[in-house]
Amino acid sequence: MNVADSEARPVLGPAGNKNQRAVSARKPGSKPMKKLDVSQEEDSLEEEKKAATSLPPLKSPTVPSILRRQGSLLLHSNLSLSASCSSDASSDSFRSRASTGRIYRTSSDGFRRRQTASKPKIKAADGGSESLPDGVQPKKRCAWVTPSTDPSYATFHDEEWGVPVHDDKKLFELLVLSGALAELTWPAILSKRQIFREVFADFDAITVSKFNEKKIVAAGSTASSLLSELKLRAIIENARQISKVIDEFGSFDNYIWSFVNNKPIVSKFRYPRQVPVKTPKADVISKDLVRRGFRSVGPTVIYSFMQVAGITNDHLICCFRFHDCISAAEAKEKEHEQDDLLKVKADEEKKGDEEMESEICRAIEELNFSSE
Repeated sequence: MNVADSEARPVLGPAGNKNQRAVSARKPGSKPMKKLDVSQEEDSLEEEKKAATSLPPLKSPTVPSILRRQGSLLLHSNLSLSASCSSDASSDSFRSRASTGRIYRTSSDGFRRRQTASKPKIKAADGGSESLPDGVQPKKRCAWVTPSTDPSYATFHDEEWGVPVHDDKKLFELLVLSGALAELTWPAILSKRQIFREVFADFDAITVSKFNEKKIVAAGSTASSLLSELKLRAIIENARQISKVIDEFGSFDNYIWSFVNNKPIVSKFRYPRQVPVKTPKADVISKDLVRRGFRSVGPTVIYSFMQVAGITNDHLICCFRFHDCISAAEAKEKEHEQDDLLKVKADEEKKGDEEMESEICRAIEELNFSSE
């Protein structure tokens, strides 16, 4: 083998070139030994140069191609595995697992949920949540109205409690319900409110005053399922006394509001612990009612009645209803002032008419006397 022939062959790598060089060195040549050594050294230098220059091209096509083949194999295997499991995953996406008891959902649903913009939510008085538009702050209530509060009581707090009442039927109703607090809670009372109205003739004091006590307190009656016999008898007796008050003052409203000069007491409490159970004013009203023959009207019952009827505004100052009740009271005061003005004008007109009639009568009498 000649040196020219060895250089014409493709270079396979450093190890292959060394093997080829060893085989060619063993073959006898016609040239002298020194020349052969020189030629071998030149060949080895040229082969190392060629190996150095040819090594990167050999490495670049082989290694990435192997990696690409392995990657493609892994990709095909993953695609086939995901394709085979896709039907099972879709059918089991909402199925609960026996081991954990959790419900698993597909990732697409979670992605959809992340895409949707959620509105700010607040707890309602009924423990549920309600959406609010952006920038709107939730209303603050009195501290005793919590997210776990009965919805009927939360509505009662937001719409009735502390609003000034001037209707005789409504005042009698609130007096009865306040007395029932000795045996029931507000949520329980409010849940039976319609039954109270049906049993006590929509709280018409004149009608209730004519009730037969034995029928009302009889065992098995509807009224007996609401309150004890003592409370039922007290309600009928109080209706009789309210009828007498109406005859004396014109209305129960005129009587009960006269204790505060027709203006609600504004307490301006900051904390629930400041709200009293009874007050000196409640004690005064209670004593006067007892003197008139009312029953079950202690200072605690009367103060609860004053709170719910708006005779005193005990909403905490942080509650949104505090200012609402003040506004309602001011509106009622204006109405009363207008009514008083109208009454004064009507009285003046009556007096004027009576004076005119008397003068006319006198003139007629004088004419008759002069004609005679």
